[in-house]
Amino acid sequence: MSRKVRPAELEIARLWLAGRGLADVTPTPMLAARLAARRRARVVAAILPAAFLIAAALVYVSALPIRPTDDGFGTQRRWALVVLAVLVAGLVAGLSLLDRWVRRVDQQAGAELQRRATHSVRPGWRTVLGVPRVALLAVTYAGAAVLAIAALTIRDGAAKYAAVILLIGLCGVAVGTAVQLRHVLTHPVVADGEGSLRADLLMRVEDAREVAVPTVVWSLPVVSVFDTGLDPWNTGWLIFMILSVIALALIAAGDARSALAAQHGPTTR
Repeated sequence: MSRKVRPAELEIARLWLAGRGLADVTPTPMLAARLAARRRARVVAAILPAAFLIAAALVYVSALPIRPTDDGFGTQRRWALVVLAVLVAGLVAGLSLLDRWVRRVDQQAGAELQRRATHSVRPGWRTVLGVPRVALLAVTYAGAAVLAIAALTIRDGAAKYAAVILLIGLCGVAVGTAVQLRHVLTHPVVADGEGSLRADLLMRVEDAREVAVPTVVWSLPVVSVFDTGLDPWNTGWLIFMILSVIALALIAAGDARSALAAQHGPTTR
């Protein structure tokens, strides 16, 4: 690798392999560097949406009237929406650049391989992400969009403004998620043998599942929608969020059981 890999990173790579049933695979400097890049990227990928949510909340609050009788907030709200659109573009660009950095580390690792191994058939989204997670992601985004559009068309006042904030944020997060998933699903395999090929697939699976958790979608209503009070409409929002969290927990539990069974079952080569 272009930089020296520390012994601690090699040990982390060994533990990562052992924890995924790949104790027979040797932790190489290439694997350690790739895992280190992903750990750093995930820290930044957690900070970016958090900063976006804080900024979106500030944009929402900045355009609220101090008193119900205050007027002149129409122009301020329009400017607030422009600022929010800029924040959304910044979030998408930041996530995209972060993914490109990780892929560049992978490319540097692949360039140093003396030989390249690849799958006979490229793993598709069913293998990498799984049908249940794709379904949950689609239902979560679609359900949130339907609720936001319905609020925008039916409600008025502060509730309508909150729905606009939510809808703009939701569109940005959806685009960012799509860009990240595209990177994960299409980037080339970096492996020189069967062991590193299995490790590469597991990294791809973990990257995709990390991206597919709709945490920001669950958090966006808290930024604006719930400010209008916990009426029956917002209670529906809360139930929708709770059900999607439960669904994700059940999917994760099923994945854990499948992984445990695979580790204890016969190995097919």
